Amino acid sequence: MALKTFKPQTPSNRYKEWNSFDEITKDTPEKSLTVALRRSGGRNNTGRITCRHIGGGHDKRYRLIDFKRLRRNEAAKVVGIEYDPNRSARIALVEYKDGERAYILAPSQLQVGASVMAGENAAPEVGNALPLAKIPLGMSIHNIELVPGRGGVAARAAGQAAVLNNREGEYALVRMPSGEIRKILAVCYATIGQVGNIEHMNVVSGKAGRTRWQGVRPTVRGMCMNPIDHPNGGGEGRSKSGGGRQHLLSPWGHAKGEKTRNKKKATGKLIVQHRKGK
Repeated sequence: MALKTFKPQTPSNRYKEWNSFDEITKDTPEKSLTVALRRSGGRNNTGRITCRHIGGGHDKRYRLIDFKRLRRNEAAKVVGIEYDPNRSARIALVEYKDGERAYILAPSQLQVGASVMAGENAAPEVGNALPLAKIPLGMSIHNIELVPGRGGVAARAAGQAAVLNNREGEYALVRMPSGEIRKILAVCYATIGQVGNIEHMNVVSGKAGRTRWQGVRPTVRGMCMNPIDHPNGGGEGRSKSGGGRQHLLSPWGHAKGEKTRNKKKATGKLIVQHRKGK
């Protein structure tokens, strides 16, 4: 995937870098694999905003992705690579011999016409899903299950890839995209390869309007608010919260950078090395 730049004929075009969408081969989604996506505007069932900066944006339908790779030991042909407005990665439409179609995450270098398969007997090739016990050490993987049969939940964003480092008994040691080394049951499935759309992290929208099209509302600094609205608010003019020097806090009073993971979380014992190497 490549990025394209624009002539600076308008202020928004001066620094804009957008996807070229060269890898997209199919414009319209498979209607049978989409469902309506209802918007919440960041509000819960009582109407209170529980997730800020959400609202507006273009209408879009949700694409049903086969994260579980349910059909095992059956080859499927890649029919097309599509854009998915609900995620940063591209998706691939695959078709089985009986005509059934499904969406999977499109790994980098997956081409239309290629054959993909899921199962213990599948070859360790790009787009194939295998148990961690059957994947050669050192390979890049994505869409990793953390609980057998629940479907892939890790390493699904554009450009992400984990690495299978080692195996110890019934566990596999996987270096996650964050740098964390984690034990995962070797019977869990993962897909070979790196998630496509690698240049997504370098995209520059160029203007605030495009962010609004994507359903993201503006963010106001806490320092600009009143004390009743934010811990950092208040003060005469520009100040560090009431005119005094104070540690910056989140809207809920937590210190910025404070660790929020529960130290007694049961899955903590599966983390061999934390992402910051401590």
